[in-house]
Amino acid sequence: MRRGLRLIPLLLLLAACAAPPGGTRVARLEEPPLPYPPSVRERMLRIARAEWEEWGRVTIDPRLPPRGADDGAFPAETAPDNFPRVLAYWRAVPDDEGAIARNRGLYAAALADPAGPRLLWRDPAWSAAFISFVLRNAGVDAREFPSSAAHSFYIDALIADAARYPAAAPFVPHAPGEYAPQVGDLVCGDRSPRPLRHWTERAAEAGRFRPMHCDIVVETPRTATGGEARAIGGNVRDTVALTRFPTDAAGLLLPRRAGAAPWLVVFENRLGRLPPWPAAPLAVPADPPSLPPTETGSPLS
Repeated sequence: MRRGLRLIPLLLLLAACAAPPGGTRVARLEEPPLPYPPSVRERMLRIARAEWEEWGRVTIDPRLPPRGADDGAFPAETAPDNFPRVLAYWRAVPDDEGAIARNRGLYAAALADPAGPRLLWRDPAWSAAFISFVLRNAGVDAREFPSSAAHSFYIDALIADAARYPAAAPFVPHAPGEYAPQVGDLVCGDRSPRPLRHWTERAAEAGRFRPMHCDIVVETPRTATGGEARAIGGNVRDTVALTRFPTDAAGLLLPRRAGAAPWLVVFENRLGRLPPWPAAPLAVPADPPSLPPTETGSPLS
């Protein structure tokens, strides 16, 4: 984080001034973050896994050839059965009631005409709402993780928090080439046409929208030659999916394939690992659920 430390004054200034659309503030830095017990971190992982299970355990391997987004292989967001699931994600985001109102109308239309066009939850994208849902239902307050309809806005808040409270912030940013993601971390890519080269460059535009995507790491199997960061995210091919991101032998994320959003930042999750709780290893199932045998190509979100 050395490069990031040099930008602390600028990050703090921008955090105080920027206000993204919809009323989501970058951070309430006048109030220091509170520590959380390990149970919150474990609940976060259970919720992410439970949502993945409910959506059909879709698993994506970006090393395989991509398949079409509408090939019928996934339980799509447009299915009326999935309307309540995405609705719950949006209810965790206080700054976009319009998304709910618009899609309630689409849901009513879908029930009235099952053969009609399938438009449910096509707009706006709900991947950030999914992350917000998981954190909020795990018990993390808005002070430590501000819910947002856009990844870029909660990313701004986490960066600013780590800059001002490096010893107490629950999430700490790292460059993907310098830190191996662990279970519970957030791995984030930049989906804009001109991606940032380093997460610290976000300081110059904090508070302005930038298309990004983050997933929650749930497993990090590793061998002597390489490994994976298996992460669950929302609105990935119109569903909640687990993606098997390849890593090197040290656990560092490998560069994304051409056309995929390049990695921007990995947020180290310190929930349950700050005083007064000891920095003990995270409790994970001894025998994690096996992955589905059918896997697919590059994720789309």
